[in-house]
Amino acid sequence: MKKLLLKLIVISLFAGIHLHGQSVSKTGTTAAQFLKIGVGSSAIATGGAFTAVANDASALYWNPAGISRIKGIQGILDHTDWFLDINLDFVGLTFNLGKLGTIGTSLTYLNMGEMLVTTTKDPEGESGEKFKAGAYSALVSYGKNLTDKFSIGLSMKYINEFIYNSSANGFGIDIGTVYDTKWDGFTIGMSISNFGTKMRMSGRDLLIQTELDPSLESDPEKVNAELSTDYFDLPLIFRFGTAYKTHFSIFDLTVALDALHPNDNTESLNMGAELAFSDLAFLRIGYNNLFQRDSEQGFAVGGGVKIKLGKTKWFLDYTYRQFGRLGNPQKLTVSFSL
Repeated sequence: MKKLLLKLIVISLFAGIHLHGQSVSKTGTTAAQFLKIGVGSSAIATGGAFTAVANDASALYWNPAGISRIKGIQGILDHTDWFLDINLDFVGLTFNLGKLGTIGTSLTYLNMGEMLVTTTKDPEGESGEKFKAGAYSALVSYGKNLTDKFSIGLSMKYINEFIYNSSANGFGIDIGTVYDTKWDGFTIGMSISNFGTKMRMSGRDLLIQTELDPSLESDPEKVNAELSTDYFDLPLIFRFGTAYKTHFSIFDLTVALDALHPNDNTESLNMGAELAFSDLAFLRIGYNNLFQRDSEQGFAVGGGVKIKLGKTKWFLDYTYRQFGRLGNPQKLTVSFSL
């Protein structure tokens, strides 16, 4: 009996492993996919391993706890040339209020440009009518250092996706923490992004005229109706990250690793490193979504410089990414610190 039970357990374990290996990744099953496009050249060039680093205004996206450690005022303007003439722009600003903590705000806008309206009657779009499609998100954040080693942060965001005369709206929150461990230079961070409401497309494009009873042989009566669309979750992402920073001679080296658990894909790892020369010039390298099933992402490289003009520090950063068959998107970020 014991041998039979042991065999059943072993068979069940192997069956579970096999089924897990064949499980569906849920890719494309959530709304507002633009929320998964990372911002900030310094973060992207290090493979998106930024949860435990979170040391500039792009922390508004990656981990709101990081803004509590930003001194003074910092702003960021980030532009991404995405695929198929799609552009993503991100603008963010943080204000350190001393003992009261740090507040921040950002706006993300995805623009697909104008496209010709095509129908079965006008497949070539000869009418010249055009439509727009895109998405945007407005966010407010608060971060505070609870101790000299532990910080927390919270963000609330409004999300909108639109196409032609229809749109979907939603609300979400981000929560994050950063902790400096007892080992000098070693930091851990955690964040949960896009926890919130479901989104459903609605608008006058979904209004149609349909037959009340198609079975009637005579001219059927037509009535106004509205197509019903489903509700979709936001792309929830849990990140856990570690980072280590060390100094030698005129160089600072930071290495980081993030583990990601999304609700619409398989788990993966982000990893990267940054080498700073006298805190004036920066070289970065990273790898995105390691071990993620069917991932097109790969290596990312970039660099940046810091220029001081009066009391203002300016940062200019650039990133080049591998994205397999989808191309190689580039990113340019300009930021300042007062």
